[in-house]
Amino acid sequence: MGPRITMKGAGPGPTVLVVEDDQETRAALVRAMVARGYHAVEAGNGTTALQYWAANRPDVVLLDLGLPDMDGLDVIRRIRRDALTPIVILSGRYEEREKVEALERGADDYVTKPFGVDELNARLRVALRRAAGPAADTSGRVVAGPLVLDATRHEVTVGDRLVDLTPREFEILRVLLEHAGRLVTKGRILRAVWGPEYQGEDSYVYVHVSQLRRKLAAADPGGSIRDLIVTEPGVGYRIGGLGAGHGRGADGL
Repeated sequence: MGPRITMKGAGPGPTVLVVEDDQETRAALVRAMVARGYHAVEAGNGTTALQYWAANRPDVVLLDLGLPDMDGLDVIRRIRRDALTPIVILSGRYEEREKVEALERGADDYVTKPFGVDELNARLRVALRRAAGPAADTSGRVVAGPLVLDATRHEVTVGDRLVDLTPREFEILRVLLEHAGRLVTKGRILRAVWGPEYQGEDSYVYVHVSQLRRKLAAADPGGSIRDLIVTEPGVGYRIGGLGAGHGRGADGL
């Protein structure tokens, strides 16, 4: 039996497939998604979720890793075999290894339980925006507030100030901006910037990100991009500016 379409939002919002084995949590997530304009579809296990996904291709998948019939990582692998459908993971607070593995396998982001619904909605919206198209414009420029990365000229400016970056600092920033809103693991940065032979050398990333932050701060005395690069402890980095609070609010789950 496939999942049932539980409710629909008032507007023509994107379809979110909520994959969560706990019925009470799943129902609360569906209500929250509908209240924010999504079409919400629920599935209590991985088999049902994959059946619905294959037949209907929802716009975004909200996935709990702890499913009764299969590992949530297998759901990610199956979806990523055929499509780039955005996947946002729901994870427990102490499942750091699982978070990293889910991101390495192709998940776009994760939200740690308990979480605020506004934060979850912001993460879903960013994942949907990123899926809509590349971050760079036709000239190869990526813009984040006053910061502009020009891939063609290999330059970064903040306002009218040119930022003197090393090639690896430039590449780290480029990778993060190209995945704006998505959490990028340290392992993915190492592979993209240094190559696969440097896997496990997390200190390289830490040192270069620290230098990159220092140089960007020096070029931005007003502090408008102070929180541009956000650290997710033990996992990696993301470009900030989601506009959502962290933690559990009055409408938290």
